[in-house]
Amino acid sequence: MKKKNYFSWVNKRLGFFGLLVVLMWIKNMLAYTLDFHLSLENALQLFILIINPIATTLLLLSVGLYVRRKKPAYITMMVIYFIMTALLFSNAVYYREFTDFITINTMLGAGKVASGLGESAIKLFRPYDILYWLDFILLVFALATKRIKMDETPVRARMAFAFSTLAVMIFSGNLFLAESDRPELLTRTFSRDYLVKYLGINAFTVYDGVQTYKTTQVRAQASATDMDEVAEYVKGHYAKPNDQYFGLAKGRNVIYIHLEST
Repeated sequence: MKKKNYFSWVNKRLGFFGLLVVLMWIKNMLAYTLDFHLSLENALQLFILIINPIATTLLLLSVGLYVRRKKPAYITMMVIYFIMTALLFSNAVYYREFTDFITINTMLGAGKVASGLGESAIKLFRPYDILYWLDFILLVFALATKRIKMDETPVRARMAFAFSTLAVMIFSGNLFLAESDRPELLTRTFSRDYLVKYLGINAFTVYDGVQTYKTTQVRAQASATDMDEVAEYVKGHYAKPNDQYFGLAKGRNVIYIHLEST
């Protein structure tokens, strides 16, 4: 009697795709639990936190489902999976030092950040960090040794599109719940913690990229004459020093405290 293989589903493209989605979700939960300090005020916020990695993970990994050839399809999914893992892990390490998330500007100035950390960067790593990468290493090994076989049969375009559509629908629902609990979430972004708590790391990075682009465009259109109106306003609203307090500290010891990036 032939022994039934209960893990044969992973040898199908959709099975492998589903495995990557689940593993990515687990790693997000790991980061939320051990590294990110995202305060939860009610059950709805907990529910949103649990579902927020699903939509973007489905959407990004579904790109590989559109590739019909066997090896390019698996390579595409693994490369996207690697990038998402690297982004999550980088944010986890960065958060330990700065209690903040990596922005596009931070990525562009990665050299300055790295030089600022120096040897202290090694101290930011934790023994459990291997959990962020262990599955990727095992998957590469399993694919290379054919313990996980690559499926020759391509996923139908209609099925791939269905997963992409499902991802958009889940994200829309996620955003609706986020806006109901935190109105004007995308317009009042004074705290990046809120964006990650409600939308996840991937969505936050995309949103920050869009905002960075908009800011760059505004700067590109700026000219020297833009300050003329400000200068005229300041000149027209000049306020004389208060004679009661002006020069009050003359002849005394004055302590000047400069706080940068507080």
